[in-house]
Amino acid sequence: MVLDKRLTPTERIANRLGYMGTAFIMVSPYLLPYGNVGAITYVIGGIISTPQVWVAKQWNLVAVNANVTIGYIIYYFNG
Repeated sequence: MVLDKRLTPTERIANRLGYMGTAFIMVSPYLLPYGNVGAITYVIGGIISTPQVWVAKQWNLVAVNANVTIGYIIYYFNG
């Protein structure tokens, strides 16, 4: 009744990138007071966490990551 599914190499690397991107996004609010470092870590986190949700076909989170990335790129260039 339970399917023993092993992750493909693409899924494994996407998951690892997703965890690292999430860590960048979690740390970013604390770095915003120190200039543009917080904005840069938001952009990096949004970009490197996108493969995980893309592979999982979670299109709403792909849109959220694109929104975070574009928004903080605009913030970086206006700041």
